[in-house]
Amino acid sequence: MAVGRSGQTRIPALEPETFYATAKAAERYAAIADQGGWPRVPRRLRRGSSGPAVAILRRRLAIEGELPEAAANATHWDDQLTRAVRNYQYRVSLRQTGSVAAKTLKALNIPAALRFKQLASSAHQIAGSQFAFGRRYVVVNIPSAAAEAVEDGRVVRRYVVVVGDVKHKSPQVITRITHVNLNPTWTIPTSIIKNEIIPRMRRDPGYLSRSKIRILDGRGKEINPAAINWSSVRATRYTLRQDSGRRNALGTIRIQMPNKLAVYMHDTPSKRYFRRDYRFLSHGCVRVQGVYDLASWLLRDTPGRWSKRKINKYIGGKRRDIRLAQAVPVAWVYMTGWASSDGVVHFRNDVYNVDRIGGGTIANRR
Repeated sequence: MAVGRSGQTRIPALEPETFYATAKAAERYAAIADQGGWPRVPRRLRRGSSGPAVAILRRRLAIEGELPEAAANATHWDDQLTRAVRNYQYRVSLRQTGSVAAKTLKALNIPAALRFKQLASSAHQIAGSQFAFGRRYVVVNIPSAAAEAVEDGRVVRRYVVVVGDVKHKSPQVITRITHVNLNPTWTIPTSIIKNEIIPRMRRDPGYLSRSKIRILDGRGKEINPAAINWSSVRATRYTLRQDSGRRNALGTIRIQMPNKLAVYMHDTPSKRYFRRDYRFLSHGCVRVQGVYDLASWLLRDTPGRWSKRKINKYIGGKRRDIRLAQAVPVAWVYMTGWASSDGVVHFRNDVYNVDRIGGGTIANRR
């Protein structure tokens, strides 16, 4: 059975069928591992290659179903093999070159037992989830560093995102999006004040003023930065708030989603990070490329006809909080391996090192 597909799909990463499909895929990969897994591809291979290494690549892909068994033992490279490699690259979120370069080779040689572990761990993560799949919802799969806007069971918009780094992990969250904030201010968390702001102010006393960050006491009165001893822990007792504007750390839009961990989705002035393959760079919140488009989609049924063009007219002015006519469910999930309802199995890197399902043999873990 073919499990790969090149190009984009409109099937969401998380849908009501995801748990069942992922659990079934875990069973299949456990069986592959129990039978000895797949052969190790010995070296990089370009399209047009031939020889024993190509035969090994063919057998490797056939075990996962990317090639039919009848094509598994040939030693030449043909168009069918190119398509199979591209399908595989799509499933593991690599550039679909059709050649086996370093990253593709590394992914191909991940053992079947580890792939089982990813699928089983992801199934465990979403088992018993109370997420309310509505007609419209938003999903962020943290290992994919991607977000999806889902409507009527199909992905209508996909977004590249930046998620938390390994020291400031983006958490798994289930909540609802209630507001879109235009021109937001940013109240800086105490941990950032302690670990980043205070050391920087010791080196560069003008940093807060240049960054449009105000210091407020308990009564909301603004304090001069020069009046604070930045070598004292007392500096963490003040509220630091960055004015709205394009230099604000949240950019010009925040997607408000109430939760106990105080995380949310937002714009960013550091848009160059969206071009990177490795996008685990934030302090835990999710930065969204194309956030104007997402905001417009969220506000589509809200009175006021909030098109991207209209939203842009308000950017640069005072803060404006727009309440959605109907809150939109949102889930941040951590799935390094999952199967969609059409049987396609996907894998991502376990950047946070949280896949820890079971011990002992594969059969026991099953």
